[in-house]
Amino acid sequence: MKNIRDGFLKGRAKSLKYTFKGAFLLLKTEHSIMTQSFIGVVFVVLGFYFKITKVEWMFQILGFGLILTAESLNTAVEKLCDFVHPEYHKKIGFVKDIASGAMTFAAIAVLILLTLIYYPYL
Repeated sequence: MKNIRDGFLKGRAKSLKYTFKGAFLLLKTEHSIMTQSFIGVVFVVLGFYFKITKVEWMFQILGFGLILTAESLNTAVEKLCDFVHPEYHKKIGFVKDIASGAMTFAAIAVLILLTLIYYPYL
């Protein structure tokens, strides 16, 4: 039983290592992630400035988590498409456009969310 548990814990530690490596690579190499992270920091400062409520903080954090997740998945799809088919291909372009569209849905939802949070403070 000890070996199974040790293997499980080592596997989880290894997974965490890859998780943080991926997050660091995104922050280091992807301009859209850098930009959205900066915007997130700006809204954290605004949250403290306007003293938003705990519930508003939860929604804001969830919203920026959604944005960063959607952008990360969009980036992964684009990188995979570019690897599989480096030249332009109509079907690959379609897949990349759909992934980008998912990001658009997330961005619109978060813009509405931020408007609902900050409009009363302005």
